[in-house]
Amino acid sequence: MTQEANTVILQILLLAAAVGALVYFVRSGQSVGVRASKRIAFGAFIVLNIYAVLRPDDLTYLARAVGIGRGTDLLVYLLVVAFVFGMLNTYLRDREISQHLTNLARQIAVRDAELTRRESELEQRLTALEERAAGTNGHRAAVTEPTADEVGTARSTRS
Repeated sequence: MTQEANTVILQILLLAAAVGALVYFVRSGQSVGVRASKRIAFGAFIVLNIYAVLRPDDLTYLARAVGIGRGTDLLVYLLVVAFVFGMLNTYLRDREISQHLTNLARQIAVRDAELTRRESELEQRLTALEERAAGTNGHRAAVTEPTADEVGTARSTRS
């Protein structure tokens, strides 16, 4: 194959990859939570990517206009900036998720402590009711019936 045919094949592959990335980004379930600014930035990145693939000489011209020798160097610099942005975004999202997990763990710990305290109180009340019901002199004392919730909770803690 000629050099020109290889270039066209490579351009087609690069364009397909760019369009595939755009479709994946738009269709992914996470895209609902992505801010509009990130969507716009990613869309602009894909459009510039497609333009650079179709017109590489324009990228070289632009690079020389801003004082960079080659279009490839400009593209690498832009990719480094995009990579840093992506890494920072991932770090901030992971930090937010970690904070949410910490808050959930605290809420669960407080809830479990409260449940344990309530079960202990119910167990004590049920024991006291049983002792009163048995009576010390054989007479049955007047006992207030525990609620179904109290009995169920006390029985489940004995199991």
